[in-house]
Amino acid sequence: MTRSGEAPSRAHSSATALRVLAHPLRSRLLAHLRVHGPASASDLARNLASNSGATSYHLRRLAEVGLIRDVESGGGRRRVWQAIDDTSADTSPEPSDPDAPDLMDEDERSVAQWLALDYVEHFGDRARSWVEQRGDWPPAWQVAGLEDHLVQVSAEQLTALRAELIEVLQRYRRVGAGNPAAKRVVVYTCAVPVDPAPRAASSPRA
Repeated sequence: MTRSGEAPSRAHSSATALRVLAHPLRSRLLAHLRVHGPASASDLARNLASNSGATSYHLRRLAEVGLIRDVESGGGRRRVWQAIDDTSADTSPEPSDPDAPDLMDEDERSVAQWLALDYVEHFGDRARSWVEQRGDWPPAWQVAGLEDHLVQVSAEQLTALRAELIEVLQRYRRVGAGNPAAKRVVVYTCAVPVDPAPRAASSPRA
């Protein structure tokens, strides 16, 4: 859900974690660690055009809510941070529980909306980058790219569709591990209704 990597996991979707994530640098830090692997504060500051002091502070805030951890592999005082990989987590910036928005207060809904909009901006940046650079890739990789499919479903069927897509993506999550020809590919799912929102049922007259 950031401009430099994948969306942060929803495994830690508590109100505290939501508020911690709703910061541009923190969301970029988490995304970079998820995509590129463990890194020190200095490495992250250099890659994200920040400074190591601010980066270290925000990394500690992410660690406090369990989104990253110090793997202590940097030697000496050089701390190396790693994103916590929860393969059972829903990696969407939107809540998987349809009742979740009703369980949030106004501040939490605002934070969740900020995260979702940041995710949309990140998707646009990454999609634009692929369109501009796809000519550099071999023909076999041209299958990657943008496409859309129109379906007509009920809310329950949409939930089932989403679950099936997640199941397929989990199956392919590391299928290419150990294959030197395999590359990391981010797959976005975005089911968006095109029809007007249904009107709320009017209460019966007395």
